[in-house]
Amino acid sequence: MKPASLIATFFGSGLLPKAPGTWGSLAALPCGVALLWAGGPWLLAVAIVAASLLGWWASAEHARLIGRDDPGEIVIDEVAGLWIALLPASLDLPDIACAFLLFRAADIFKPWPASWADRELHGGLGIMADDLVAGAYAALGLLLLQAGGVL
Repeated sequence: MKPASLIATFFGSGLLPKAPGTWGSLAALPCGVALLWAGGPWLLAVAIVAASLLGWWASAEHARLIGRDDPGEIVIDEVAGLWIALLPASLDLPDIACAFLLFRAADIFKPWPASWADRELHGGLGIMADDLVAGAYAALGLLLLQAGGVL
């Protein structure tokens, strides 16, 4: 597998059958939690920037290689988006589970401007952008739940 495809599919997790976005998010979860544990939100933020920039390139390259605009097996966008959702999380299981669920919901339902980015942006940026927005929505939702004493 070419390096771009390896990155775009997050080491093949996007190639698993049915619901590749969920598989990619699940594969990203332990990595994100490990980054949060090892270096807190600052290390996770650095990893988000790296995943986003690498993902922009890799997803565009993988899509070009297989001749499709936004193939489902590209899940590096879910990786970066989920990691954004984890930024305000503590290392407690309820926070982590809530970040995951909020991200998956935002990724699936694509509230504006995620829906706009999904429709209007193209190439690697278009593949990445809607999930980055979904991650921001999920992080905001997690912060609100924490502030309200739910978590």
